[in-house]
Amino acid sequence: MTILHVTGARPNFPKAAPVIAGLAELGISQRLVHTGQHYDDRLSEVFFRELDLPRPDVNLGVGSGSHAQQTAALLTGLEAEVLSTRPELVIVYGDVNSTMAATIVSAKLGIPVAHVEAGLRSFDMSMPEEINRKVTDALSDLLFVTSPDAIAHLADEGIPADRIYFVGNPMIDTLLSQRDQLDSEAARSRLSLPEDYLVATLHRPGNVDDPEAAAELVAVVHGAAALADVVLPLHPRGRATLEALGIGDHPRVHVVEPLGYLDFMSLVSGALAVITDSGGVQEETTVLGVPCLTLRPNTERPVTITHGTNRLVTTRTIGAELHAQVTARRSNPDRSTAPAVVPPLWDGQAGARIARVIADWLDHRSAR
Repeated sequence: MTILHVTGARPNFPKAAPVIAGLAELGISQRLVHTGQHYDDRLSEVFFRELDLPRPDVNLGVGSGSHAQQTAALLTGLEAEVLSTRPELVIVYGDVNSTMAATIVSAKLGIPVAHVEAGLRSFDMSMPEEINRKVTDALSDLLFVTSPDAIAHLADEGIPADRIYFVGNPMIDTLLSQRDQLDSEAARSRLSLPEDYLVATLHRPGNVDDPEAAAELVAVVHGAAALADVVLPLHPRGRATLEALGIGDHPRVHVVEPLGYLDFMSLVSGALAVITDSGGVQEETTVLGVPCLTLRPNTERPVTITHGTNRLVTTRTIGAELHAQVTARRSNPDRSTAPAVVPPLWDGQAGARIARVIADWLDHRSAR
C-alpha cells in the first residue's frame, strides 16, 4: 500500500518533512510528488537539501501563471500521476493551489485524501487560500488539525468528528528539529546587517497586486527602516511592482533574493521583530518568541495571537506598534519574549502522531 504525498510550494515542505519521516519509521511505502508550483531553487530545491526530504519521485514542473492556468496544469498532471500509481491515500498540505488540485483529482478518482493543517479559517473569501482550504476540507477523509479552533470550524461545516484528528503542528516539528542549527549571527554577517535589524516578508495579493496598496506597503517598510535596518527577502510575486515603487531605495532597506529555510529562520530568530503577511511565519515567531506584526485584516491562525507573539496591524497602526516592540526588545538584554504557554501539542511530535493515525487507518482499511 503506497502513500502519495503532494507538495508544491515553499510552505508545504517543512510540514511534509516530519510526516514523511514518521511514516518511514513505520515502514510504510511512500511516493513524493513535487508539482513545481514553486520552481525557483530558493523556494523549493533548497528545502529538500536542508530538511533531509527524500528527492521527489516526480516533478510536474507546472510553474507559475494565473490561478486558472496553474490549477488546470495541476489537475492534468496530478490526474496522470494518481491514475498511474493508484495510491491507497493521498496526503496534501496547507492551502496552496497544489493542495486543492490534488484533492479534487483524488476525490473524483475515488482515492481517499488526508489534509495536514485542516480547519484553518480566515473567513475572508477574497483570499485564494481560503477557497483552497474549504474545498480541500470538504473533500478530505482524514483531517489533521493544528489547533483547537480548527476543530470547531470543521464541526460547523458538518465534517464528522471521526474524521478529525488534533495532532499538533508539523511545521513546528521542523523548526524544533532544526533549532540548534539556527545561527542568526552568521546569517546577519552574510548579509552585512547590523546587530539590530528587522525582517519583512510580504507577498499576499491584497498587499502587492494593487499599486495603491503596494505603495502603502513601501511606506511601511521605509518607516520601519527609520527604527532599524530591514532585511526583505523578496518573493517573485509583487517583485516588479514593489521595486518600481522604490522599496529598495532606502539605504537601510536590504532587498535580497528568497532565502533557504535555515538562513531565513536564523534571521528571524535574531530579529528585533518581523513584519509579515505570511501564515507560517506567524507560527514560527510564536515558538521563537519574536514579535510578529501581521499586515492583514485577519488571520486563520488566531492561536498565534492568544498563545504567541503575533499581532494584527494595518498600514496606519503598524508604526506605533513596531516602535513599542522595538523599544521593548532593545531594553531586554536577552531579547526573550517567548510566550509562557506554547499552543497545545506544538511539541515536535506532530509528524509521529499523524503517521500513527495513518498506519491505523491503513490497517483498518486493509481489514475491511
